[in-house]
Amino acid sequence: MIERKKTLEVNVSWVKIGWNNPIVIQSMTNTPTADVDATVKQIQELANAWSELVRITVDNEQSAQAVPEIIKWLKQIWIDVPIIWDFHFNWHILLEKFPEMAKWLAKYRVNPGNVGTGDKHDDNFQKFIQFAIKYAKPIRIWINGWSLDKQLLKYNMEKNNKLPKPLSDKEVFIDSLVQSCLLSVQKAEEFWLPKNKIVLSIKISDVQDVIQATEKLSSKTDCPIHVWLTEAGGSTKGLIASAAALGILLQEGIGDTIRISITPEPWIPRELEVTACKYLLQSMGFRDFQPMVTSCPGCGRTSSDKFQILAKQVCDEINLRMPMRKNKYKWFEKTKIAVMWCIVNGVGEASNADVWIFFPGNMENPRIPVYVKGKMYKVLDSENVFENFMEIIEQYFKKEI
Repeated sequence: MIERKKTLEVNVSWVKIGWNNPIVIQSMTNTPTADVDATVKQIQELANAWSELVRITVDNEQSAQAVPEIIKWLKQIWIDVPIIWDFHFNWHILLEKFPEMAKWLAKYRVNPGNVGTGDKHDDNFQKFIQFAIKYAKPIRIWINGWSLDKQLLKYNMEKNNKLPKPLSDKEVFIDSLVQSCLLSVQKAEEFWLPKNKIVLSIKISDVQDVIQATEKLSSKTDCPIHVWLTEAGGSTKGLIASAAALGILLQEGIGDTIRISITPEPWIPRELEVTACKYLLQSMGFRDFQPMVTSCPGCGRTSSDKFQILAKQVCDEINLRMPMRKNKYKWFEKTKIAVMWCIVNGVGEASNADVWIFFPGNMENPRIPVYVKGKMYKVLDSENVFENFMEIIEQYFKKEI
């Protein structure tokens, strides 16, 4: 078992963040928040996919006015997911002018690099903290590499250049990000925000940089940490880069909430980033969300695409009926299923699955055996394989076999 870094517990409405709780999945809408119908629909889709926190953009008065209505509609359709505020430079105006918005949102997200410079920085940051205290809201302090305090970075660079063995500019940059984050926590506490109201994150788009910065941050604080790779890109690149960064940090026990942030594609549902988080956490053994389907890649011993089709059909069927089955069968999400091809992979590599099937390879006996808990259960013929295999899986869920 991976030993997670011990962090404080932060309550975001009913969702608990911290080392003694499951790693929480977050996502963000990309609809115009002022469009209530579109935003409610997307939040519903994200929540149904298992996003436990959803962030929305509130960047103007129309968006601020829409927030209470959005949350009321969500409650009417039984979507009780905490909504997080992603503000822009006009946050103070919106918080003062729209108190109902401030009350309904579950957490505020602040980039100290966007609250002013010099003397104005501390005054504005204190004002933000006062709003969080007034409405009893936790905050996430996120330090953006591209809006880092320039005076702090300049000071650290000049100090570093005077050392006998100076660090590289990249190392000073990363150290400055961590320092900025910790200084912001210190300021928030000085302004009377309890430490168990603070979550931290560092926003960088380079895999190695975000790993190094988050490792250093984790070593210097007991605040919960949100891990993600920003601007990861789209499609396969975004998924792989995110999994590489998050996987390493999670393996080290770092990370209390996660988001996989990928560039959306018109034909791909927004909830893909939530699905990717689920697969990452379950593959690494942190949480169980649904049955995991193991399937082999195929090779020269295979002569058709039948097992490929069956593997996809089984995955699609499980995803389609997951909410119903999850509520009905308490052991559902821990079930392991394998769809394999040929005697080489079929018997050996699928043996740790609860229910598994393998198709015959080239020149093998044309039988399609199904095993349950390591024992031969039934041999299927080539007709209606999917339907018959799913019937066996359903029987296993019901504990009839």
